[in-house]
Amino acid sequence: MHGRNVQRTGTVETQTARRASRRAFLAGLAATATLAGCRSTAISVEDLGLSDFAATAAHQYPIHGIDVAKYQGDIDWAAARDGGVAFAWLKATEGGDRVDDRFDDNWRGAGAARIPRGGYHFWYHCRPGHEQAEWFIRNVPKERGALPPVIDVEWTPFSPTCTIRPPRDEIIREVGAMSNMLERHYGQRPILYIPIDVHRERLVGAFPDHEFWLRAVADHPDNVYENRKFRFWQYTATGRVPGVKGDVDRNAFAGTRDDWIKWLRAHLAK
Repeated sequence: MHGRNVQRTGTVETQTARRASRRAFLAGLAATATLAGCRSTAISVEDLGLSDFAATAAHQYPIHGIDVAKYQGDIDWAAARDGGVAFAWLKATEGGDRVDDRFDDNWRGAGAARIPRGGYHFWYHCRPGHEQAEWFIRNVPKERGALPPVIDVEWTPFSPTCTIRPPRDEIIREVGAMSNMLERHYGQRPILYIPIDVHRERLVGAFPDHEFWLRAVADHPDNVYENRKFRFWQYTATGRVPGVKGDVDRNAFAGTRDDWIKWLRAHLAK
């Protein structure tokens, strides 16, 4: 995602996995289309009936997606879908006054291609959580079929305006405030994207009721994150997919194809 140093990895997704993720995507859409009514905003992961799926390499995961920002330029979302992209998170906002230049185009394009997509927010350590939530809500549609919002919390040593590293209790309080506001507005509990250093230095054991999206491009997350289960794994920043020119972040869903369908049923906005 935006704002971090990039490491490279040789992990690639096989054609078989791409076809499998495409089938799972279509099956997920069919399954979620049968749902009706409202759901509780507080979904227990244990209640979803997901498997104890485990794998040691990214290509062994059947469901893959991408996250994108303005740096990817124009995207052919239909080509990405047909190439095995089963989900996408799109950079939407940053802090309390910045919107990604490509967010609106990506939101419309991924939606038209029927790729489950959601917006992510790049955290700014020098602004209160409630202000960042208000900015995200102002710019990201509350739309049926959207994935949960994501809060991306990274250190920002190269920021021209904010390089502080707040203490643990402050980060938990302010990120929690934003999360609560987003959950009330969108009816979905946000997912937290946390790189290794922020997790190790501030967030081990924090936010036990949230699902996590972890970044580990040189090893498996279980080997570099302390005591943290994950739902999504960002395994490379130099991936290639049809429809996207150049490098793009690749991500794996931590589960089987059936798990993916169950997860979508519970997490797509109604």
